[in-house]
Amino acid sequence: MPLHPQATSLLELMASIGDPPIGSGTPEEARAVRKARQRPPSEDVHHTRDLDADGVAARLYRPNDRDGLGLLVYFHGGGWVIGDLESHDNVCRALANGSGHAVLSIDYRLAPEYPFPAGLEDCIRGLRWAHANAESLGCRSDRLAIGGASAGANLAAVVANLDVVPLVHQLLVYPVTDCTRSRPSYDENAEGYFLTKDAMGWFIDHYLSGGHGSPTDPRVSPLYASDTALASGPPALVITAEFDPLRDEGDEYAARLAATGVPTSHVRFGGMFHGFFSLADFVDDGAAANALAAAALRKAFGR
Repeated sequence: MPLHPQATSLLELMASIGDPPIGSGTPEEARAVRKARQRPPSEDVHHTRDLDADGVAARLYRPNDRDGLGLLVYFHGGGWVIGDLESHDNVCRALANGSGHAVLSIDYRLAPEYPFPAGLEDCIRGLRWAHANAESLGCRSDRLAIGGASAGANLAAVVANLDVVPLVHQLLVYPVTDCTRSRPSYDENAEGYFLTKDAMGWFIDHYLSGGHGSPTDPRVSPLYASDTALASGPPALVITAEFDPLRDEGDEYAARLAATGVPTSHVRFGGMFHGFFSLADFVDDGAAANALAAAALRKAFGR
C-alpha cells in the first residue's frame, strides 16, 4: 500500500526542519539533534521514579498504586548510539497507562564510547535486578516481560534468547535482527523514510567498533540464533512497518519464532515508516500500535 497520508505529512515536516542526516556527523552531534527535537510528556502517569538498577540508571513508571503489578523491562531505541531515559519517556508512559502495569526503562551504555557488548551487559544486569527486586517495586517477579523498539528490540530479543530470568512476554517493535543489512527491504527503503540504509551502517559500525562480536553473532543479530535458543524465549508480539529498512528481518524473525513453537503475534503496519511507534501524537497508527502492545502486556500479565 502507499505511504499513509499522515506519515507523508510527518516526513515532509521532518524534511523541512533540515536536520542533518544521521550518519553525516559525530555521535555527539546526532545526540544533540535528538535532544533538541525532544518533546515534553504528552500524558501523565501515576508515579515515576529514577533509580539505580545494580549500577545501571533506570526509571520506573507506575500507572496506579496497586501491588502485584506486572513489570515490563524496556530498552529504548536509537541504534545503540543515541537515546536515553528521556527519548522514550512518552512511550513508557503510554505502555504503563495502557496496560495498567509497571514499566522499568533501562538507560544502558551507548556506543562508540561503550561498544558491544557493554549495552547488552547493562540490559542483562538491569533485568536481573528487576527480577530480584520486583516485590520492592510493587510488582511480581513471575509477571516479568521484556521489550523495546529498534536497537532496543534487538537487545530485548537477544536477552530473551539468553534465558536470563523467567519471562512471560517479549515486545519487539521493528527489531534489528540481522546486522548484515542484506535483506531486500534495505534497498527498497534505503532513503526517504526517516531511517536510512546508510544510517543503519553508521549505527552498526559504531556498535561493533570495539572489535567484539560480528554481524552474524547471535548476540548481535538474533536472527542467527539457534532454534533451541529461540524456542526458549517467551511469547512474542512483533510489530513491523512497511516502509522500513528493517521490515524484512523483523518479519522473518517473527516467522522463525513461530516456527520454533513460540506463541507469536506479528503485525505489520502498512503505510508506516520506522519510528512511528514513538509518534503516537502525530499518526493514528502509532497510537494503535501502542494500544496493541499494551493489550498484549495485559494478556501476558493475566489481568
